[in-house]
Amino acid sequence: MTRASEAHARHELDPVIHAPVRFSIVAALNGVDEAEFAAVRDAVELSDSALSKQVSQLEQAGYVKVRKGYVGKRPRTWLRLSAAGRRAYAAHVQALRAIVDAAPPD
Repeated sequence: MTRASEAHARHELDPVIHAPVRFSIVAALNGVDEAEFAAVRDAVELSDSALSKQVSQLEQAGYVKVRKGYVGKRPRTWLRLSAAGRRAYAAHVQALRAIVDAAPPD
């Protein structure tokens, strides 16, 4: 149990990343430099529109960078975590681990 003067680790959770779908997107991007939109869509099992909406929120928070281009004549979109996104993800995961570690044993 923590002392009364220590804040519970839940206060360190990032509300932008904490949503399960956005957490899944950020986790998928954390392991790569950059990923094609379709690969992320398939990895987190979302529709194009649902992924686009969540990526927009992550981009607005400064956590994800979006790059558009072409492969041949076909348009493509690539996603990557920004430096701020990587830091926020690491801090969020650390807070989750602190919550788990502070739980009393069975």
